[in-house]
Amino acid sequence: MRVGIISDTHGNLRPEVLEVFSRVEHILHGGDVGSVEVLERLENLAPVTAVYGNVDGLQVRSRCQRVARLELEGFLVVVTHGDQFGTPTPERLHREFPDAEIIVFGHTHRPLLELVDKTVTVMNPGAAGPARFGVPPSVGIMELEPGIPPRARLVPLL
Repeated sequence: MRVGIISDTHGNLRPEVLEVFSRVEHILHGGDVGSVEVLERLENLAPVTAVYGNVDGLQVRSRCQRVARLELEGFLVVVTHGDQFGTPTPERLHREFPDAEIIVFGHTHRPLLELVDKTVTVMNPGAAGPARFGVPPSVGIMELEPGIPPRARLVPLL
């Protein structure tokens, strides 16, 4: 299963995202969505599991949870914006969600892909919306296959 991973769109869904996600089977959004329209456009590509972030308004919050838990291809996945932990780190998220095998988060706008231990993959796809903090926009792609560790990569949006 190919999964598109995105966060911090802040209401701006770049055309490059639609191209990168053209063949995904599920999309995980790590919060600060910015508008329901972003979710609707992503839903035209694949099913979306999204959480709300610290700057999301009531419309987005009414459609999204603060933390989402789901199973994809046999992996327990947790999606959170992470702002409830201050500046989220892979170690902190692993402590907070010890049963998760994959943790997707946002908030920092800094892309990160890290193996916390032999079985836990933590990914922040960076910010896909407006460029901030001198960090270019990016998203992630993760390949999931039962019995094989997740394979993932960060994809810069130019």
